[in-house]
Amino acid sequence: MKLLVINGPNLNMLGLREPELYGKNDYAALCELIKKACEGIEYEIYQSNHEGDIVDKIQQSYGKVDAIVINPAAYTHTSVAILDALKAVSIPTVEVHLTDISQREEFRKHSFVSLYAEKTIAGHGFDGYREAIEYLKEKYN
Repeated sequence: MKLLVINGPNLNMLGLREPELYGKNDYAALCELIKKACEGIEYEIYQSNHEGDIVDKIQQSYGKVDAIVINPAAYTHTSVAILDALKAVSIPTVEVHLTDISQREEFRKHSFVSLYAEKTIAGHGFDGYREAIEYLKEKYN
């Protein structure tokens, strides 16, 4: 199994950005957790603050990966382009959010990505990534 983990805008600022919401662990700590969770499978971690780059990465993954874990971050609520890219490549996808977006500001409660993702894990912090990876390993490995 080959897994692509995509992280959207501002996730590279973990540890600095609103630690009361996102915690004090930094992006390197998140990548280390992902690495451990991916033991036994091939994986790539990708982060971008640019919507088009994320769309390009999803499109480039066609025929190359078996599953995607994506935290689209702010693009969750705005990006039809990311939704369309996921639908176009038809790769099994799990959406992850560090916080529970259903309990946040009204504009954060809608996720375009959830219209495609087969599962959404929200509000479990970094552990949500581990849960997503374990789910995909069990289902597609």
